[in-house]
Amino acid sequence: MFAKHSDKGFLSPVEGIEMKTLVYGEKSLLSRFHLKKGSRLPAHSHPHEQTGFLVSGRITLYIDQEGFPVEPGDSWSIPRNVEYRAEVAEDI
Repeated sequence: MFAKHSDKGFLSPVEGIEMKTLVYGEKSLLSRFHLKKGSRLPAHSHPHEQTGFLVSGRITLYIDQEGFPVEPGDSWSIPRNVEYRAEVAEDI
C-alpha cells in the first residue's frame, strides 16, 4: 500500500485528539495523531502490537499501569492485548 501525504481525513474520537490511518496491512497499520495539551487518550488495548514514535510535544504514556515520560525522538512497542493510555503534557 502507498499513500501520498494529505492534511485531510483526520477523525476525532476523543476531545483534543485527532487521528488518521496513513497505511495498513494485514497485521499492521501506521497512524498519525494530533494531540492537544491536557487531553487524555483513554485506557484501551489492541489485538496486535502497537508501535509508536513521538515527533514533537510531550506525553506520559502508561503501559500496563507503568508511566513513561515521552519526549521527541522516543519510541515504544506495546504488546498485544496490554492496556495503555496517555496524558498529553504539550501539544503534538
